[in-house]
Amino acid sequence: MAKTLHITNGDSFTTVLNELNISGDIITWREMLCEGKTINEVGSESFWRQRYEFLNRAYKITKDTFINRTLKEYRNLCNQKSQEEIVLWFEYDLFCQVNMIAVLSWLKKNRSDADIFLACSGKEDATDKLYALTELSKEKLEKLYENRVLLTKDDIEYGDYIWQLYCENNPIRLQNAIKQNTSQLTYLSKAMESHIHRFPSLKNGLNELENKMLEKSLNKQLKSKDDIIQEMLLDQGIYGFGDIQFVKMANNLRPLFKSFNPVKLTKTGAKVAEKLENYYPNIRSDKEYLGGTPKYSFLFMEDSEQLLKL
Repeated sequence: MAKTLHITNGDSFTTVLNELNISGDIITWREMLCEGKTINEVGSESFWRQRYEFLNRAYKITKDTFINRTLKEYRNLCNQKSQEEIVLWFEYDLFCQVNMIAVLSWLKKNRSDADIFLACSGKEDATDKLYALTELSKEKLEKLYENRVLLTKDDIEYGDYIWQLYCENNPIRLQNAIKQNTSQLTYLSKAMESHIHRFPSLKNGLNELENKMLEKSLNKQLKSKDDIIQEMLLDQGIYGFGDIQFVKMANNLRPLFKSFNPVKLTKTGAKVAEKLENYYPNIRSDKEYLGGTPKYSFLFMEDSEQLLKL
């Protein structure tokens, strides 16, 4: 019987997987490559240095925490060389899909001898709901494992190709490439479309999620910043972000708020929310990256859903 290595999308699901009747070693992929600058050589010294610098600057992650949680687990992955079968446990959202293609890129280079399988949650029943792995019952997870998809060489090549494009400074190429998806990476194109929507709008300089945060703040009776975060967590589409991303976003938009207790926008904030004023010159930053692209070097044209290079 083939020995199996499971690579999971995070600690929450690793805990669940440990309780299932599924054998094999488990590695947890502890990264959030949907945020901050990325370079294509996954696992290289430059790659990890870039990631630490971003996480330290954006989220005050200490070097000890980064080494003990992320790097030690990555080194553990590097030491797993004997398994014939590798199963990737990821979800449908942008957060997971970016991590997944980075892992595929690494596996293509470092474990080309193994069979790579994908157990990806998303549409699991007749409803329109897309499910996270941790939302599925023990029985459904075991069924997902039974029905895991053996990725072909072409599937892995395509995942790696999209990762390379994600790390380039040319999201227009990426936008075109995701239209050609004939792979078994079913949720990748939709997730990457949501990535394209993270560039600032031509109309007011804020992206899709930033605009949603302002709209909710303008139109709902929210009492606190926590209320804003909860609203965003429940209504974010397929981004898959956690509370720390939305706290960072709220802090970044702070000049547009008169108050967080209760939630009130300034006059400028209300105009930006209604797309009557462009906030791009005020929010623009050379430090903000989406993959390999400076966030403010492209504008998203909402009407045509195309990107415009500045």
